[in-house]
Amino acid sequence: MKNLVFVCVLAILFSCQRTLERPEVLQAGFFTSNSKTMESTFYNFKMKDLDGKEIDFNQFKGKKVLIVNVASKCGYTPQYAALQELNEKFGDKVQILGFPANNFGGQEPGSNEEIKSFCSENYGVTFPVFEKISVKGFDKHPLYRWLSDEKMNGWNNQEPTWNFCKYLLDENGELLKFYPSSVTPLDEEILAAIGA
Repeated sequence: MKNLVFVCVLAILFSCQRTLERPEVLQAGFFTSNSKTMESTFYNFKMKDLDGKEIDFNQFKGKKVLIVNVASKCGYTPQYAALQELNEKFGDKVQILGFPANNFGGQEPGSNEEIKSFCSENYGVTFPVFEKISVKGFDKHPLYRWLSDEKMNGWNNQEPTWNFCKYLLDENGELLKFYPSSVTPLDEEILAAIGA
């Protein structure tokens, strides 16, 4: 009996080690707070847009940034129009970044190509929209880990509660505010915060 228990324990440990060695697990920073696997500042991030082009977040230094988890089949999807209007009117004051995610009600089921077509054809989106990621759960992207972990961003533990939640960062890449889905991109609170 002891031998059987010993073999079972060894099998479990081996399985855990194999899981932790998987590149996607290490890249996402699962099960670890090692700074080598987590980004320490917003400007350390580099992510691919819907065309597969890598975007270095360093280019957003000196400008406020509004980060939004977006979806194509949500009741809040018309906020794309408000985001585009914000971009057109106040793009000199704030950089909008859209992150498609399928975490809430399966409301972003499309491929990156389908998302790009949807944004362009329905809302004429010109602000950067990135490849689809996960914004909560065990496979949460490192950017959203940074946004929702006070040990990393300095104060906030709030992760998205639904599609079209918003995070506002200042000109130095510091997280300023979290807005729930119900706060529209053209809300007076957001406009005041970006100095519009």
